[in-house]
Amino acid sequence: MTTEELIALGESVKTGHNVTFYEARQAALAPDKTTLYKVADGLRKHFRGDRFQTCSIINARSGRCSEDCKWCAQSHKHHTGIDEYPLIDAKAAVDMAIHNARKGVGRFSLVTSGRRMTDSEIDHVVDIYHKVAANAEIDLCASMGLLSKPQLQKLHDAGLCHYHCNVESAPSFFPSLCTTHTIEDKLQTIRWAQEVGFKICSGGIIGMGETLDQRIEMAIFLRDDVKADSIPVNVLMPIKGTALEDRPPLSVDEILTAFAIFRLCNPKAEIRMAGGRVKFVDHQTEALACGVDASIVGDMLTTTGTGGIDDDMALFQSCGRDTEPQSDEW
Repeated sequence: MTTEELIALGESVKTGHNVTFYEARQAALAPDKTTLYKVADGLRKHFRGDRFQTCSIINARSGRCSEDCKWCAQSHKHHTGIDEYPLIDAKAAVDMAIHNARKGVGRFSLVTSGRRMTDSEIDHVVDIYHKVAANAEIDLCASMGLLSKPQLQKLHDAGLCHYHCNVESAPSFFPSLCTTHTIEDKLQTIRWAQEVGFKICSGGIIGMGETLDQRIEMAIFLRDDVKADSIPVNVLMPIKGTALEDRPPLSVDEILTAFAIFRLCNPKAEIRMAGGRVKFVDHQTEALACGVDASIVGDMLTTTGTGGIDDDMALFQSCGRDTEPQSDEW
């Protein structure tokens, strides 16, 4: 794809065109990466403005997961030395939420290991969320696996705005990464979450051995099938003891191109830097100029983030982004 064709593609997206697989592939392979990144960031500016959404997650239940996801330190199939503990108590969650709210973080999510939660566990976390809401001015989200529709309804009734359920990778690649649940299982949970009123946070991990075509497949799947409102793009952090511990790293160019393609294919969604930021820690300013308009801040579940929340906020603000917490009803 030529420079002129990249620019024309971006202009067509502004008027409602959905980028096709072929167009996305040609854009990703274009030699003029500078223009590709500028086009992607122009779409961010056009559809999202300079508002920058931040969120923080807390590992609310860790380890002993029944699933066999090849990338995950929390799977019972892997021996990673990760801390294992049951659901955290309310005070720890409230303290963390208050800390994040005072730092200006926009959303706060409890994330639990395991395939799903029991009804009594959902009642416990609903109580936690009520306590958080009473003490911290911050939007609330959850990532708790393959929940039932009644369970999702309870969470939504408790005041949560987003439900997170990553598709993780392209439908064509996912079966090689996990055999204990399917993309269809994830889609069912996502559909139920949408039906009860949730906005959807769903993305995946790049660098797990998928091809460029499969990254594009995932980006378009998130647009057409998931209809994701927020798309976290994680870069694999190979963890010793997992099945993917020896995966070679992606190049910075591959990472930046992925951010740009996710923006091209999902122009109205939040495109979020998530886990694995240390893999491009010296190129985060460039990533922010590839269409990124959101980020997880602080540590990332079983891996370490790039620094403190204050450092993150300073970075985003230095790039001209408005990090003040925004209403989800933009």
